[in-house]
Amino acid sequence: MNAAESRPAAQGRHTAEGPRAAESRPADTAAARLQVLFEGHRLTPTQRRIAHSMVRRAADVPFLSSVELAELAGVSQPSVTRFAVALGFDGYPALRRHLREVAPAGPAPEGTAPNEYQQAVQAEIENLRHLAEALADPRPVRRAGRMLAASRPLPVLGLRAAAAQAYGFAYFAAKVHPDVRLLDEGGTMLQDRITAAVDAGASALLCFALPRHPREVLDTLTYAKEAGLSVVTVADSAFAPVAKVSDLLLPAAVGTGLAFDTACAPMLLGRVLLEAMCDDLPQAQTRLEEFDARAAARGLFVE
Repeated sequence: MNAAESRPAAQGRHTAEGPRAAESRPADTAAARLQVLFEGHRLTPTQRRIAHSMVRRAADVPFLSSVELAELAGVSQPSVTRFAVALGFDGYPALRRHLREVAPAGPAPEGTAPNEYQQAVQAEIENLRHLAEALADPRPVRRAGRMLAASRPLPVLGLRAAAAQAYGFAYFAAKVHPDVRLLDEGGTMLQDRITAAVDAGASALLCFALPRHPREVLDTLTYAKEAGLSVVTVADSAFAPVAKVSDLLLPAAVGTGLAFDTACAPMLLGRVLLEAMCDDLPQAQTRLEEFDARAAARGLFVE
């Protein structure tokens, strides 16, 4: 096992190193304020295209008509109207008035406004800041770690967009937990696999739930609770649809600035959960060392 794989349990758990000083935030530009306006809204791909076009032309947008903005984004004029309503305005004129009110007195210096890709990264950095603030109270994560460590086996659920998060957690968890069962494919066998886990002694299930939330995830979590499992869920919001079928929900926001959501914060929260679970698995370090020895004997990794 290489250093990067062993670090979560072997090196990172008991360090006393404090957080680095927060880096200075980006300048308060028109583009940055537009990004803040869009955050927290579930936009369609067409609406995201409009948002991207607005960020690229942030200084001009407050003075564009709906027809001009539609031409700029390559969409229809009614799409611009629906976009404004999706942001909470009565229509595009109300959105434009708002933009004029918050527009800077003069144009931003050339080259200082972040482009749409930088804006997406900055939004993810902000999501990570919010996650760090939430983790100031470590009790929910520690409670979740105890629940996951005690479950033998431990089913880990993640469908569609959340499948990658579930796979990543299960991959590393299997190195320290004796029986991890990944559930990353839907279908009629899903409930059967949960039943088998319960029959084998499972007491908890970990779910990763990201937008757009599949109905099958809600149905599966409902079934899991009825079968007697405690449900720990990592979701994009405390108000996500899965909240009502979760015993413990840990929120971590997703980025919405690109055509497809980005999930850096949910991924990091999954690694934090791994850390908490390792703290409640007495044999975690021994298992990692045994894996290291086997990996070295097999020449598994390139040094």
